[in-house]
Amino acid sequence: MKKIISVTLLIALTMTLISGCGGSANANEIRIGINYELSGEVASYGQASVEGIELAIEEINAAGGIDGKEIKAIKYDNKSDKSQATTLATKLMTQDKVVAVLGPATSGAFKATIPEAIKNKVVVASGSATADDVTVDASGVKEYAFRICFTDSYQGTAMANYALNNMSATKAAVIMDNSSDYAKGLAANFTQTFEAGGGTVVATEAFVAGDTDFNAILTKIKGQDFDVIFLPGYYEEAGLIIRQARDQGIDTPILGADGFGAPELVELAGADALNDVFFSSHFSSLDKDPSVIDFIENFKAKYGKEPDQFAALGYDLVYFIADGIKRAGNTDTVAIKDALAATKDFAGITGSFSMDENHNPVKAVVVVGIENGVHATSERVAQ
Repeated sequence: MKKIISVTLLIALTMTLISGCGGSANANEIRIGINYELSGEVASYGQASVEGIELAIEEINAAGGIDGKEIKAIKYDNKSDKSQATTLATKLMTQDKVVAVLGPATSGAFKATIPEAIKNKVVVASGSATADDVTVDASGVKEYAFRICFTDSYQGTAMANYALNNMSATKAAVIMDNSSDYAKGLAANFTQTFEAGGGTVVATEAFVAGDTDFNAILTKIKGQDFDVIFLPGYYEEAGLIIRQARDQGIDTPILGADGFGAPELVELAGADALNDVFFSSHFSSLDKDPSVIDFIENFKAKYGKEPDQFAALGYDLVYFIADGIKRAGNTDTVAIKDALAATKDFAGITGSFSMDENHNPVKAVVVVGIENGVHATSERVAQ
């Protein structure tokens, strides 16, 4: 009997040690996972997001952490790959024992991690996953998924209203990435809202991601009569399209969405081509709110450059999660989920918001105007 008890105790002790090696958190720290695109085709978004995330964590820890506990970030690069993002989410939840996972940045990769979040009852939250079905779909609300950015449908609607009401546009041409759900959703919502408001979409042309020569499309629409071009897509193609449009003498205002919000847009289009270009954004460095000014100064001090909207969203995402953990009163992942769902009047540098019943923030869009390659104007458009 004594031998059996001894063996049982040995097994128990061994399992405890194994569990400890698997990543059980120190009682004086709160583990948060970072699962972002740090390399690969959309690394620009992931890298900027993580810069904002790390600045926020540094600030929170310097101020005493969350109820005296330091945030410990566990960071991985998902390499802009959906399957890798899912694998890393699982690792963060089951081995690293995090209480929440930040990222990925893009909708497809973020959605791929949500089944793991639900299975393991650990929140996943993104600052920039804008697809409409990220947090809710036909089956209902995805209980452990949250975001702090507005949706694609709202971006498309906001830019259509901006064209109608702020630019007095009555005719629009749409050029979209037909291989992207992001672009197709934006185009559909822009068209629906623009035409419901009395406007006419005179042409809709499509390309696919990876295309580099858009002159045939531009030549085709050049003869049409339109006041604006709506160009939903990412900076890789958008920059080239804007360059080639201006080279063809098309000087019509060009409207886009948050995919324009990367410095590579200027590199691809050239500063001289980026005039009368407007896009929906989550943040503008032109904002004179004191908290925004402080963020910009602190970011520049740490990284030696201006923050973009993805850095700002990453920064707000950490404070959003930290606020939820603090209100939960503990690190129980179900309690954290409930606290985040109950968020009211969160004051972020990308705008104040409350969470709606679908885990989406109710917040405004910032429309940024570019002149000579520089962000020259910003206007907050209420939801």
